Parts: sequence; structure tokens; C-alpha cells
Amino acid sequence: MGGFEGHLFPGLCFFFYGLYHAQMSFKASMCNCPAQYPPTRPWSKGRWAKLRQIYYVGLLKMLGACILVAQELHSIPGQFVLITKLYHQRNFLYHKQWQHLTLYLSFFLSGCVDVLSQNLLPWRCAPLEQGGQALTLCVCLPLMVSHIQDTEGVERQGHILLIQAIFLLTVVVIAELWAPDLPQIWVMKAFFNMLVGSWLMHLGFMLFRPISGYKWMDDDNNDILFVTIFFSWHVIFIAVLMIWIYGVSFVWYCYIC
Repeated sequence: MGGFEGHLFPGLCFFFYGLYHAQMSFKASMCNCPAQYPPTRPWSKGRWAKLRQIYYVGLLKMLGACILVAQELHSIPGQFVLITKLYHQRNFLYHKQWQHLTLYLSFFLSGCVDVLSQNLLPWRCAPLEQGGQALTLCVCLPLMVSHIQDTEGVERQGHILLIQAIFLLTVVVIAELWAPDLPQIWVMKAFFNMLVGSWLMHLGFMLFRPISGYKWMDDDNNDILFVTIFFSWHVIFIAVLMIWIYGVSFVWYCYIC
């Protein structure tokens, strides 16, 4: 996730994925559905029957991961290798780029699991999807911890807060494996997905394209302290957004539909 685009595009993916789950969560609660993943119609006959049953969220995961991989490879100067053999040395190269590619690969595999779980059975296999998401986040979390070892100041503080949000999202997704029909789990999952996404986008602007036009200073304690304040504002913003989504969903499903 290096550079402005490397923070913006994953942030958008997390944010819209959280919006999707928020809408699904409130719909399931108001319509008294037994699970967040409602059963789909059995496969019908016809040439395009199976194509209509594809889980498009999984396909979007795979497509987004491929775009991010292409962007990451395009930003690497020179030959992209793992180990250099210059002067008989064996030094690892591009450690951050390899971290990014590992993250993108895990999300690509999660999308593959989503699509396969939809097409293997007439009803969506929710535990398989949830297991894929939990495994992806378990890969993401230690990579993000190692990602900040050579950072400092504003960038380090911003990524520490991001790791906290990813950790809480990981806990919620793992808890969903044992309580898949608990509405509180669905709401928290949507909340933390949107929080991770919005904060990733904010980090991209803060580190590479500050809106004020002035670069954030790593040696200024005020700048570092305001990073945490802005993160707290993101938490409040996502909470207000969840309340707004709930209100719109309540009006739509209870009075219009």
C-alpha cells in the first residue's frame, strides 16, 4: 500500500465493503432473516443460469486485488526480485512491496473462496466465506505490524491506529465463525470495515497529498497528537453514518417495501 493510490484504492474497497455489510445487516434484522447471508434461489436451467448465481462481491475482491497488484508492480523501479546476488551477497529486496503483494494475494484468495462457496452449493456456504475472511485478516495483521518497523513520527502513529482497527476487525470476524447469526457481530463487522477504509484513505491524503498543502512534520508533537484526534473523529463519523444507514433502512423496509 505504498504511495497515495496504494492507500486510496484499498481504503475505498474496505469502505464500500463495510457499506454493503451495513445494509445487509440492517435488512436482515428488520426482515427477521435467520442469517446475514440469506439463501439464494436454486440453480435454474438455461445457458446463463450459473452465471446469474455468481457472488459478485467475491468477483470484485478478485478484480480489486489484481488492480492493486498491477499498480504495485508498476511503481517498482528496475527489476523486481526477491534476493540480490550483487557482489556475492544475499540481501532481500523490496520488503514493503512483497508485503503489499502478500496482502493482495490473500484478498484475492478470499474472493476466490467467496465465489466458490456460492457456486458449490445451491445455498451460499456462509462459514466458508467467513473462514476465508478471517484467514485473510490473520495474514494482514502481522504484516501490518512488521510494516511500521522502519517508520516514525506521523506515519508510524497513523499506522499504529490502523493496526488497532484491523485487530478489532479480526476479532469480530473470528467471533462471527462461532456466532454467525448475531446481529451485533454483523453491525461491528460493518463498522470496523468502514473505519479501516476511511482511515486508510485519510492516511493517503495525510502522508502524500495533504489537503492544506503543507506537509505533516514528524518532529512536531502537535502533528502527531492530531493524528489520534483525527482518528477519533473517524470513529464518530462512522458511528453517525451507521445510524443514518439504519434510519434509511428502517424507513425503506418498514414503510416503503
